[in-house]
Amino acid sequence: MIEKAGSAKWMGDLKTGKGLVSTESAALKDQPYGFNTRFEDGAGTNPEELIGAAHASCFSMALSMILGESDFVPEEISTTAKIYMDKKDGGFAVVKSQLTVAGKVPGASEEDFMKAAEAAKENCPISKLLDCEITMTATFA
Repeated sequence: MIEKAGSAKWMGDLKTGKGLVSTESAALKDQPYGFNTRFEDGAGTNPEELIGAAHASCFSMALSMILGESDFVPEEISTTAKIYMDKKDGGFAVVKSQLTVAGKVPGASEEDFMKAAEAAKENCPISKLLDCEITMTATFA
């Protein structure tokens, strides 16, 4: 079993408090987050942005793997995952992740790419983790 960790520290109340978020690898170390970075336009990161980065990177790797199973090596896969949060059941919930992917895959057809992208959308580990609608717009170059 593979184990990876992230950590967070929070100091203060919800609206004026401040937090720091880090990853086990130290790729993120004590990055600031808070109410203002999540619900306003404050400097720092927020959980939804981090989920978007996780979903985009996981999906891209899964797409590369699936294409590789058909002997296609992507020159480039560029993915953005936009995370939507809305009020639900008396609180807030992530309700949607919109994947936007563009791929350049020598030797593959657009049909090959779209089929692989759909499989990656359904089966990447972060897609499986998210309990929300996942939509995708794919562009093949």
